[in-house]
Amino acid sequence: MNISMSGTRNGEDWPPAGEVVDLPTGEAQHLVASGVASAVGIEVETATMPDTAETRGSTSTRKTAAKKPGTK
Repeated sequence: MNISMSGTRNGEDWPPAGEVVDLPTGEAQHLVASGVASAVGIEVETATMPDTAETRGSTSTRKTAAKKPGTK
């Protein structure tokens, strides 16, 4: 744990900062992602987003022609 947390989890006190706690994967990932905990003793898989226009925030606009009333 990177910080000390107050309260309990499943009736047990959280360990103090610097100690280790065994958690289900999803809960552990959430705590690690938020910086509350660090992963220890396990392999951590990370994903990298491809460098595309979509991931750089570029947006494209699509223009559509308006039809005149009465035309097919």
